[in-house]
Amino acid sequence: MGKGRLEAFSDGVLAIIITIMVLEMKVPHGDTMEELKKLLPVFISYILSFIYIGIYWNNHHHLMHATHKINGKIMWANSHLLFWLSLMPFASGWMGENHFTTLPTALFGVILLMAGVAYYILSQCLIKFHGKDSTLAKAVGNDAKGIISVIVYAIGIALSCFNAWISLALYTLVAIMWLVPDKRIEKKLAEEQK
Repeated sequence: MGKGRLEAFSDGVLAIIITIMVLEMKVPHGDTMEELKKLLPVFISYILSFIYIGIYWNNHHHLMHATHKINGKIMWANSHLLFWLSLMPFASGWMGENHFTTLPTALFGVILLMAGVAYYILSQCLIKFHGKDSTLAKAVGNDAKGIISVIVYAIGIALSCFNAWISLALYTLVAIMWLVPDKRIEKKLAEEQK
C-alpha cells in the first residue's frame, strides 16, 4: 500500500504536538522582567522539546522519502513512535514547571528513550519490508548514532537521581548531535539517481 496517508497523518500529529506545547506556556500575570524570568524553565523545556519534535519530523521525512510502500506492521510501528512523541508536551511541561527536578527530568528521558527505540523499530520494519539491499538499508547502515542516543538517554535517566541538570545536559547533547539533519538517506538517494 502507499505511504501518503501515513506521512500526512504523522505530519498532522507532529503539528498538533507542537501546538499543544506552545499552548501550555502561560502568559505571565505581570509586566516585569521578574515575572518573565519565572517562565524561563518552562521556555527552556519548550525549546528542547520543540527541537526534538523537529528532529523527529526531519528524520521521519527522510525515512519516508526513501520508502516506496508500507504494510500494516509499519503503520503500527509508526503509531508506536507517534505515541511516545505525543507524551512530549506533558513531560516537557511538567519538567519546566518543576524547574528540572528529578522525577520530571527522568520521565522526559524515559520518553526520549522510548521514542528513540520506537524510531529504531520503525526503521528496522521499513528495512525488513524493503530488503537489505534497498537504498534505505544502505543509508541507515548500523545506525550507530541512533544506538548511541538511546544509551545516552539511559545514562541521563539514571543520573537524574543524582543531578537532573546533568541529565538535561545529556539530553541536550543528543539533540545537538541530531540537529544537523542526517544526510545518509539524501546521499544514497542522490547516488542512485545518477
